[in-house]
Parts: sequence; structure tokens; C-alpha cells
Amino acid sequence: MTGFFGLAIVFAMVIGGYLWGGGKLGIIFSSLHYEMMIIGGSAVGAFIISNGGDTIRGSMRDVGRVFTGPKWKAGDYSDVLILLFELLRIARNNPVQIEEHIEQPEESVHFQRFPRILADATAVTLICDTLRAASMNYDDPHQVEEVIDKRLEAHLHHALKPSHALQNMADGLPALGIVAAVLGVIKTMSSIDQPPAVLGKMIGGALVGTFLGVFLAYALVGPFATKANELAESDHNFYMLIREVLVASLHGHAPNMCVEIGRQCMSSELRPSFDDLDTALRSESVAA
Repeated sequence: MTGFFGLAIVFAMVIGGYLWGGGKLGIIFSSLHYEMMIIGGSAVGAFIISNGGDTIRGSMRDVGRVFTGPKWKAGDYSDVLILLFELLRIARNNPVQIEEHIEQPEESVHFQRFPRILADATAVTLICDTLRAASMNYDDPHQVEEVIDKRLEAHLHHALKPSHALQNMADGLPALGIVAAVLGVIKTMSSIDQPPAVLGKMIGGALVGTFLGVFLAYALVGPFATKANELAESDHNFYMLIREVLVASLHGHAPNMCVEIGRQCMSSELRPSFDDLDTALRSESVAA
């Protein structure tokens, strides 16, 4: 919702200020189509040249997420803490029983209770692989912790690629706007024998290219890239929460203490209260 609100402010302020200052939209609309073709088309072409298919698809997805927000909501953070508590408790009380949950998580009753988490391959494999490694009795828990860190670092690097690609596009748009403006000037110079009124409109049309390049870069694509970067880091915090709980378990802490460590590592706007989480965990213990 904030994305739509921000766009509305951008267009209202730019167009409203232009009209309030006595500007006419006719000259902009008369050249908008071909200027947008030059600038937008060349920007998209350069974007395709410089990025692979995964990054292109990720960029399109992230543009949509600017309006829908982060993937993981506050409820998902509470759900993953409850799921981890139950799995860690099973792993401590009955190490053999945990195998059926981590080898086939899609058939686990505990994973099935949280379909949003189960549908995320990164979260599921992180949980299952770490619990599997722990069941192998690693002598040094720091070794498993290092593997988790490298895995999450690689995941974050991949998740940030679309935002970096969008930022590169934003950086190039002002220059492409100059290209469109220069082409407009070339067109104007070929009609230098026309009266000033005609030449003025042609020069104004050429300058629309400069305006579009700067406007698209700093009012649209650049902010989209920044938001995409923020969303990728926000989603990464979900996996970091899983990491904190699992690492605490590797060091021998009780399941409820591991979950509390994870809760305290969360940001304040997402963190459930101690009492709410404790009540949820107690109900899990009673149900089991």
C-alpha cells in the first residue's frame, strides 16, 4: 500500500508543480511516446544484455513486491519459532524419531501445520540439513555454524542480485535520456529553417528526453531498487532467526531457551511478547 501511496505523491507533485508553474502538458504528451521508446526500450534492452534469466525474473518479481511488502509477516516469525521448538524437543527426547520429520518434511505433521514455511525450500532445507548434521554428532558445533553462515551468505547474495540490477538500470537512465535529447536536437537542427515557434516546440520535445531519463531514474526505478534491496534483507532476517535458534541448539541449550534466544534477536516490530510465545509453547507441550 505504501508503494502506491508513494507513486501517487511523486506524480502529483511533479505534474502538479509543473502545471502550477504554467507548464503545458501538450508538449510532453506529443513527444512522450517516441522519447519513452528510445529511453525505456534501450534501458530494457541493456538490462536484458547485462543480466541472466534468473535475475530478470527476480527483478520483475521484486517490482511487484514493492506494492505487496515482505514475504514473511509477523505471524510467520511466531510460527517458525513454534515449529523449531517442536522439532528441537523431538530431537532431544527421541533422536531417532526426528529422522522421519527431516527426511520427508512434506509428510511431517509438524511442517504441515505451517504451509507457508513448508512451501519455502530455503527454510525447510536449512532446518532439515542442520538437524541432520546435529544428529551426526559433530565434534565441533562451530563447524556446522560456519556451514550455515556460508549458505545464508550465498542466499543473500543471490537474493540481492535483482535489486542491484535495477539500480544499474537506474544509474544508466539519465545518460539514455541525454541520448534521446541529443537525437531530438539533431532532428531540430535539420529543420533550422523553420520559424521560432516551430523550433521551440521541437527543442521542448527534445528536452522531454532529458526529463524522462532523470525522472525515471530518481523517482521510479531507483526507489524500486532501494525497496527491493530492503525487502531482500527483510526476508533474510527470517532465515537468520532460524539460524540463531539452530545454532543455540548446537551449543546444547534447551529447546525453550533456543527459541527465547531467537525471539530476542528479532526486530521489535516483529517480535512476539514473551508471554504470548510462552503460552503458545506451553500449548504445544500439552498437545504433545
